[in-house]
Amino acid sequence: MKRLLIFILACFSIVFVQAQDDWSWWNETHGWEPGMLGWRSFITISPGYLGPNALPVPDVANGLLEAKKSMQVSSDFHFRTGDHTQNLSGRFYCPFSDKIAIELYGVLLEHYAMSDAIRDERAARDRDGSGLAFGDLYFGTQIQLVKDRRFPNTLVRMVGKTASGRPFDAARYSDSPGYYFDISFSKEIPQILGELNGLPFASFGFYSWQTNDMNNLQNDAFMYSAGFELSNEKWKVTNSVSGYSGYKDERDQPVVYTFSARRELGKNALQLNYIYGLHDWKYQTIKLAYLWQWK
Repeated sequence: MKRLLIFILACFSIVFVQAQDDWSWWNETHGWEPGMLGWRSFITISPGYLGPNALPVPDVANGLLEAKKSMQVSSDFHFRTGDHTQNLSGRFYCPFSDKIAIELYGVLLEHYAMSDAIRDERAARDRDGSGLAFGDLYFGTQIQLVKDRRFPNTLVRMVGKTASGRPFDAARYSDSPGYYFDISFSKEIPQILGELNGLPFASFGFYSWQTNDMNNLQNDAFMYSAGFELSNEKWKVTNSVSGYSGYKDERDQPVVYTFSARRELGKNALQLNYIYGLHDWKYQTIKLAYLWQWK
């Protein structure tokens, strides 16, 4: 028994020493010494210093509720020098009437591969810079205020973000809650181009998320978008620019251009998105989604 106890203590000692040695590379890279703030304070909670799914620019709203219930599964491919990321995402949308709807969405599984340069810039503690991650869950409510009147179509959207995304030590997610709300407007233009209908739209709102800066525990941002949609019975094509502007000036002012093409397939639909980061969010993304729809 005594020998067994000595053996167990020796194993724990070896594991402890190895664990200490495992972080020496990070300590040396970032100049950390005993007595300094913990490693979490070195990670910047900002869209420009985290993975592409941490604090993305929200999808644009066009002033109108979607009419059908839907379940969406998508495959996303994010490209950036030093950080190639692929993920599976899901979304559930349910309108209760022509006035109100709820939605749940998030990243189900993410695979990432970072270069040493990106890893160190973000102060990530994932030494090989690659692995699997799980995303945040978002839950929201949409309310149709005005539709088919002289005043533009008007939609209010309120969305909360959980802190379920992992891992934080790899700087993939923010490990902090947040929320955003916006109000969007649009005005339909029938048969603007042959059988195609036009829909110019714009929105403004507010985005807020918690940070790890003890002096400024919250970053607040003005959120905005503008775009134009062409559609007929089978196709819907949208071009838009959207973003939000945080006040800390820590790569927290992302702007993206989005091209979206959607094809109705009977009851269901297929959608392709191309997203190009214009500022602070330096990715190019291709998103392919399939939607099951029902009344």
